[in-house]
Amino acid sequence: MTWELKNALKEIVARESGVQVFAPGARRPVAFIYPNTYHLGMSNLGLHILYQLINSRGDSACERFFLPDSKLLAEHKRTKTPLLSLETQRPLADFEVICVMMSFEMDYTNLLTMLAQSNVKLEAAARGAKEPLVIIGGPCATFNPEPLAGVADAFVIGEGEETVNKLLDAVYEARDKGLSKEDTLLELAQLSGIYVPRFYEPQYDAGGMFCGMQVSTQVPASVKRQWVRELDNYPQTSAIMTDATEFENMYIVEVARGCGRHCRFCMAGYCFRKPRARDLELLLAKIRNRPPQTKKVGLMGAAVSDYPYIKELTQTLVDEQVPFTVASLRADTLDVELTQALAASGQRTMTVAPEAGSVKMRNIINKGITEEHVFNAIELAAAAGMKNIKLYYMLGLPGEADSDIEEMIAMIGRVREKMDAALNKGDLIISVNGFIPKPFTPFQWSPLCDVKTLKRRFKMLETAFKKAKHIQVQTESLKETVLQAVLARGDRRIGAALLEAFRREMPLKQVLKEQGLDIEELAAAAYEIGRPLPWQHLDMGFTEAYLISEWRKAQREEFTPMCFDLCRRCGVCGEAQV
Repeated sequence: MTWELKNALKEIVARESGVQVFAPGARRPVAFIYPNTYHLGMSNLGLHILYQLINSRGDSACERFFLPDSKLLAEHKRTKTPLLSLETQRPLADFEVICVMMSFEMDYTNLLTMLAQSNVKLEAAARGAKEPLVIIGGPCATFNPEPLAGVADAFVIGEGEETVNKLLDAVYEARDKGLSKEDTLLELAQLSGIYVPRFYEPQYDAGGMFCGMQVSTQVPASVKRQWVRELDNYPQTSAIMTDATEFENMYIVEVARGCGRHCRFCMAGYCFRKPRARDLELLLAKIRNRPPQTKKVGLMGAAVSDYPYIKELTQTLVDEQVPFTVASLRADTLDVELTQALAASGQRTMTVAPEAGSVKMRNIINKGITEEHVFNAIELAAAAGMKNIKLYYMLGLPGEADSDIEEMIAMIGRVREKMDAALNKGDLIISVNGFIPKPFTPFQWSPLCDVKTLKRRFKMLETAFKKAKHIQVQTESLKETVLQAVLARGDRRIGAALLEAFRREMPLKQVLKEQGLDIEELAAAAYEIGRPLPWQHLDMGFTEAYLISEWRKAQREEFTPMCFDLCRRCGVCGEAQV
């Protein structure tokens, strides 16, 4: 262990307030991995919430691990030093439980890097009874755990608050009894929301296609997603403040969870249904008692502007001179009061997500946003003194044609004209990503648009505004888009290929090619409705029939209204009555 590595961790903790460090032996240590940098991971509110829950048990000490930056990781490798926790500089392999929050497919390799550097065996089957249990949760675990099924001993399906205490209780009891690993996993598999891949064996037909899951008679046939019915029973704010994150000394507050807008591309809208709002007075009390070094309050949620008390909340923050920012806004919910409150708090960019440039495509994805909504947002922003406008779009959506890109280009031009007419000379920032089909959405059967078409359509957009003043076009790597698409809908064979690629220090694309598979063809595969899918043994609370009906409505460009009280369409809130 070098002085540089240990000192780097101590310096990070020295800049934090709210961190909890317990003397070795006082509590059972629980490792918590966020498989990306500290700068990014400490901006994740889910980490803060679970950190508070684990430490509040009285018998557990949550200790954090992040992916070191390139310089420090190189030093770890040079000195053969395992990764160490922030709180006590304890090696990862010394923990009996390793919890992982997996939010993005592109972090899968980061997790492998962290485990390998820490001398934790990568494959669950190779780890013995006295070695750490690796438990993976987060969005990726919920909608498709299969690519990491060979790595994880168990997955948390759904929202972790409902499961983490039951999980730790079961692990501690099994360890104290000296149970074998097999018996420990069997105990975990009985818990609602815990998926133990060891007892679920994928089946493949003669052509190598997934054709079903053979489930042990000892465990439930399907694993039900867990979700919080009463949000106010759990933490809702940052646990630790620091100036070393993406949101410097920002006090993050979750105002609501879930989204009922039924956008057909959005995994969060389906896997975190139903929409739930936190109590206004509780939020205000937390904000008023926030840490003194807070620079700004960040209001978080899938659709913050849908929070039923958003006007009361933001106006109170303005009246009490509390600087704040908002994570996400819908153009159709903006009005003068909300926009003025945002501007008064120092926000200088109005961010709106039309997602698609043509009426046809917005109907297909059920976005519910019109061009007039966007124009109204521009006028409100200009009147409030916000200089910049940022628009989010996707390319390659189901049913898209070149003409839809031409309409997107025309729409962007009209937005710029509206900004100029409103005397807003700031920048128009266009952020464009390739659409990636996700499990448990109506578009789960849809292919990724082929790469040649995506390249051409990105080029159409970039060329249209190459010489335009005050219009910036930001695009993501198509190589990453393809990789993410393969991992998002991958099965265990993709996971095995990912492990091999990691061990051989090769791109996944090359390993798949050696196996006779083309990564772009895998990403662009259309899944046949009715054919078994690798994630079908998970239960999100709604049926496949519901997703099929939404897929058919997309093809007919039909609108689905947002969630409402006593709604029983999908089945999450009670028996479906379609």
